[in-house]
Amino acid sequence: MRIAANLFADLPCNPPDEQLHTLVQAGDVHIARIVSHGHASPAGFWYDQPEHEWVILLQGAARLLFEGDEPPLTLRPGDYVDIPAHRKHRIEWTTPDEPTVWLAVHFR
Repeated sequence: MRIAANLFADLPCNPPDEQLHTLVQAGDVHIARIVSHGHASPAGFWYDQPEHEWVILLQGAARLLFEGDEPPLTLRPGDYVDIPAHRKHRIEWTTPDEPTVWLAVHFR
């Protein structure tokens, strides 16, 4: 049984796609580490999730856009956002020169 782990261990180096790794799944709660490396949402794509999401940016930087809002939110380490279910949003930009590490908590 693994007792301790590190969110910054084994970060992928320039992966072709954003990486999502489930850390905990219990009932209606799902906690994941997301690693972006210059990734952004495809043109015209909006996340429209059935569950709420609380996300904190731990490393790197990102710009997050909510449908109908301008300009995008610029997120730096320590910044967090509570995203209600079905609130359309997209990732406009993440740092290309280092991994952007997120911790996401999805819940109903």
